[in-house]
Amino acid sequence: MMKAIRGAITITENTAESIREGTVELLNAIMIANDLVAEEIVQGIFSATKDLDAAYPAKFARELGWDNVPLFCVQEMNVVNSLAMCLRVLITVENHKEVKHIYLKGAQSLRPDLVQN
Repeated sequence: MMKAIRGAITITENTAESIREGTVELLNAIMIANDLVAEEIVQGIFSATKDLDAAYPAKFARELGWDNVPLFCVQEMNVVNSLAMCLRVLITVENHKEVKHIYLKGAQSLRPDLVQN
């Protein structure tokens, strides 16, 4: 059964290291909350706001063993007064578990109804 998991995190500064730290933190949180292993991940789509252009987040997913997962990075639509410095991900998985969406740091404001306490 295919399911989709959403997640987002705000990044502190536009550097490759900050994007790496935020990407790894977000993906680890998603993997733990959803009891996932890399083999269950069908694909991942990352988006970043226009102020995050120092690195591709997909590069850092590879550090977590996502070597055979198709990944894609896009720029988030630029909407006036939207949340800045935000990295988002949409992951398609193949499993029968309940999905838990993860929103961290400032990105919790995007979906307060889904924030895990």
